[in-house]
Amino acid sequence: MKSLKIVSVVGARPNFVKIAPLIREMKKRRSIVNVLVHTGQHYSVYMSRAFLREFGLSRLIALNVGPLTPKRQMIEIKKRFRKILLKERPDLVIVVGDVNSTLACALTAHSLKIKLAHIEAGLRSFDRTMPEERNRVITDSVSDLLFTTEPSGRRNLLDEGIDPKKIFFTGNIMIDSLVAHLKDAQKRDVKTGLGLKSGGYAVLTLHRPSNVDSSKRLSKIIRTLSCVSKRIKIVYPAHPRTVKMLKRFGLMKEIKRIPGLLLTRPMGYIDFLSLMKDAKFVMTDSGGMQEETTYLGIPCFTMRKNTERPITVTRGTNRIVGGDTKRLLRLIDRLPPGRSAGARRPKFWDGMTARRIVDVLLRGENGSSCGSSCSKARTLLQSPVKPIQG
Repeated sequence: MKSLKIVSVVGARPNFVKIAPLIREMKKRRSIVNVLVHTGQHYSVYMSRAFLREFGLSRLIALNVGPLTPKRQMIEIKKRFRKILLKERPDLVIVVGDVNSTLACALTAHSLKIKLAHIEAGLRSFDRTMPEERNRVITDSVSDLLFTTEPSGRRNLLDEGIDPKKIFFTGNIMIDSLVAHLKDAQKRDVKTGLGLKSGGYAVLTLHRPSNVDSSKRLSKIIRTLSCVSKRIKIVYPAHPRTVKMLKRFGLMKEIKRIPGLLLTRPMGYIDFLSLMKDAKFVMTDSGGMQEETTYLGIPCFTMRKNTERPITVTRGTNRIVGGDTKRLLRLIDRLPPGRSAGARRPKFWDGMTARRIVDVLLRGENGSSCGSSCSKARTLLQSPVKPIQG
């Protein structure tokens, strides 16, 4: 059987969480040759190298684009990734998520007529002011295989005119990583090292441009956190982007003065999972944490106007609070003793998504778990493409 050569792409911290289970699964299949490319969109020790070590992703090709403006990063990623594709000549490129690296590499593969697969396809906030939303829509429009995490993904793609034969509901690959590392997280006791008790603190993450790139918005969030801290302690592993903006706006001293708020450096995946799993609730603007808290049954308050992951609201523990401090405080005050939030884990959020995706890619070589999806993938992957031009 002819081997399937794949180039898979990571660039930012959430990508590492999503690609690691796929890499592990592909290693089990002798008929797959995988080349991992790291663009370097996240390049610091805390945002990149530490995660790569945790997930065993040391064998890779590094593009090292480094600290550039988003526009310059996109240009450099396209230029450097094109050289990799011309050298490796893969059958398929896999991109995950919605960061700038995802879009840049997707467009590069498309321009060279290489088959493209997008994991986490079809997620939509319907807010085109979000860079991630634009990245998602364009990436999906040029993809040949689109793997969705929840039913809304398929509906959104069909509404945009995507051929249904290209769409595969395989589940949430981020949950694969959570399931794989949960036992290790349970063995660590990060909370005790911070002087905290289970259920006696909240966790905060904050990094979206809509929240941190405006002095007015960031000041309002700090006032909200001050109100919350009167009810419960808050642990905030601060994103480098947010730290930069806090310093730029002269707000670092103000956030440090909040009683009951503990500001820490970014944590590794397992340490953060250990901290999160014992929290009373989470406040976030991260899409991935909306999913992880739903799986773990932890109340989540999303500090955005919308979500591209509606199943975390309809079936999970997520509530959209935006900038409404009063609503957030009301919801916090209504939380029951303990942490049960009545979550129902969505279909295929079970730690087996990577296996289903690889089964599709290999056209069902390992059985019938992907059913008709495998025959669809066979047709798409075997359809003729124009040769790569140098």
